[in-house]
Amino acid sequence: MKLPAFVLLAALAAPVAHSAVLDASPSGFTLENSEVVPVDADRAWEALVGEVDRWWPRDHTWWGSEGTLSIEPKAGGCFCEIDDTGRRQARHLEVLFVDPGRTLRMGGGLGPLQGLGLQGALEFRLAPEASGGTRITLWYRVGGYSPDDLSAFAPVVDRVQGMQLAALAAHLRAGGEG
Repeated sequence: MKLPAFVLLAALAAPVAHSAVLDASPSGFTLENSEVVPVDADRAWEALVGEVDRWWPRDHTWWGSEGTLSIEPKAGGCFCEIDDTGRRQARHLEVLFVDPGRTLRMGGGLGPLQGLGLQGALEFRLAPEASGGTRITLWYRVGGYSPDDLSAFAPVVDRVQGMQLAALAAHLRAGGEG
């Protein structure tokens, strides 16, 4: 199976801590990445849903600096990107479940997975840490029909998911403001 070059380059761009491919098979995979941030769950939630345009890596958007990202934290809401003209638009994921300060679940295929017709459940789980701060876990299960072995995508998507979560954590550690 041949992966798009931009996916492979992005995957090799930076190391990722606290990540794991939990399972992988020809029909799908499950990933989990986690980071501990020095803020409470309410602040982490605010950054997750209200500041996505500030922390989501621009090289993992359709239109880079020409696009604006947003998450509507309600059932049926959109994790969307709209270019600066308003003409090019993308629904990255659909919001499926919202428990503010605890869980945001969205469905769909991110990036090239969308174009392959694959579906996934992506969750951001927030939990207080005994030592202070909040553990943010990004969990993503992807599956669907493909003539190719989907397990080959698992390490690449895991790496990208890890970079995205690391960007949120860095935003919060740097004191990103709401």
